[in-house]
Amino acid sequence: MGATTAGILFIGSLILVLAAVHVPLGDHMYRTFTSLRHWRAERLIYRIVGVDPDAEQVWIVYARSVLAFSAVSVLALYGLQRLQSHLMLSLGFGGVDPDIAWNTAISFVTNTNWQAYSGESTMGHLAQMAGLAVQNFVSAAVGIAVAMAFVRGLARRKTGELGNFWVDLTRAVTRVLLPIAAIAALVLVAGGAIQNFADPHTVTTLTGGKQAITGGPVASQEAIKELGTNGGGFYNANSAHPFENPTSWTNWIEILLILLIPFSLPRTFGRMVGDKRQGRAIVAVMGVLALLSVVALNAAQLAHHGTVPESVTAASEGTEARFGISNSATFAAATTLTSTGAVDSFHDSYTSLGGMVTMLNMMVGEVAPGGVGSGLYGMLILAIVTVFVAGLMVGRTPEYLGKRIGAREIKLASMYFLVTPTIVLVGTGIAMAFDKPRESMLNAGPHGLSEVLYAFTSAGNNNGSAFAGLTAATTFYDVALGLAMAFGRFLPIVLALALAGSLAKQTPVPVSAGTLPTHRPQFVGMVAGVTLILVALTFFPALALGPLAEGIR
Repeated sequence: MGATTAGILFIGSLILVLAAVHVPLGDHMYRTFTSLRHWRAERLIYRIVGVDPDAEQVWIVYARSVLAFSAVSVLALYGLQRLQSHLMLSLGFGGVDPDIAWNTAISFVTNTNWQAYSGESTMGHLAQMAGLAVQNFVSAAVGIAVAMAFVRGLARRKTGELGNFWVDLTRAVTRVLLPIAAIAALVLVAGGAIQNFADPHTVTTLTGGKQAITGGPVASQEAIKELGTNGGGFYNANSAHPFENPTSWTNWIEILLILLIPFSLPRTFGRMVGDKRQGRAIVAVMGVLALLSVVALNAAQLAHHGTVPESVTAASEGTEARFGISNSATFAAATTLTSTGAVDSFHDSYTSLGGMVTMLNMMVGEVAPGGVGSGLYGMLILAIVTVFVAGLMVGRTPEYLGKRIGAREIKLASMYFLVTPTIVLVGTGIAMAFDKPRESMLNAGPHGLSEVLYAFTSAGNNNGSAFAGLTAATTFYDVALGLAMAFGRFLPIVLALALAGSLAKQTPVPVSAGTLPTHRPQFVGMVAGVTLILVALTFFPALALGPLAEGIR
């Protein structure tokens, strides 16, 4: 079977399974976030936290809760890393250096999971489980909670209330993430992933040397890192490591986990706004953009551009032999289309155009389908921008789901989309302007720029993957990328919640003959077009100096 045929079957089977689970999982999440009943264990959590689960919050209180919870999470994770040597299951590792601990705490709390360290030689079992894995759950739950609050803003009328953050956070963990992650962990263990609390094993290598091999609770962390679109690896090799991703079929399972919730949330949205057609339109936009990316990335890697790739019929450098070109390219597309950042191949070794596609996936705002929760509210804000543009074209006040898109709404939506490009382009410019940060680049010229541009794109979009040719474990990059992750996560969240609060207060406008239908193929094409145009206008100059310049040399 040829590589192209095998790749088509691999991708086709993923599409079929995602289509099959879209409705049941989307309906389950709809019931989860609209139910009035609290589980007994959930009530205990609310009592410990000291909140009234039946009290609703306006957008400013909801946002304050998100920021407070995240700030406490950063401090707790930072402290756990610094005190690691005094805790059990440390495996003899010392406390993590302050700048690395800061960067890692911000990274995992913001659902970025950028790693400037090697996990198997830096973190003990307790830090991996109680620190990183816990944040994999709750940071993903924060994204889902904000998405539910935004959908309520579209669905509700004449009220400023968007739900209760603590209820949404708790239910996202207990009713969605935990059950699926537990099943996924068992599947990965059956496939050969490691799950133990053993001390490192010392083995003799083929050359007669000694090497310590670290085990640990790997499968459980691998499951939630993919399901929650987190991406941090237990090992430095990430999902290319056989302890994390043993076989080709576990590679398929991990891609499925990455896409599972983001592609199902539009169904939840459709149910919550009372029109399933709206949900189908949103998932159609996501699907079109995702398929374009997967095809483009596979083509770039299989087209063997360059002398060496041409001689071996594909760009195989940096690709794990167990998975092959197409499976690796599909994994790369899935992980950069979402905010996952896990890798099973070396993105720095991709062809110039293949590397550009991975950057473009992040630059579009990771909305196809995006991270858990963040992809949905990002795409819905794009839909709002689209109806505003369409309204200007026909000379009428734009509306989306009966809500008028006025000056306040479009200002908030515009600021939402300006945050990340500002972080990415300003950060890249500063890094390229000074000698010390440039010393971290393995390569000079266009590829070196691509390494730096990729790093700030990944951090600003809360992705976490990297062009590994960049040495990011420096004080400058630890601080700069940490700030990029923090601002790239929380400023858009605050703006999205402010927009949701503004929409929730409105009285719906009746549908008229001039109302733009937002459930038809025409609208799907318009949203996809607006998404691509926004990226092209914003990032094309930087891409022209980096991967495009490298590709046409």
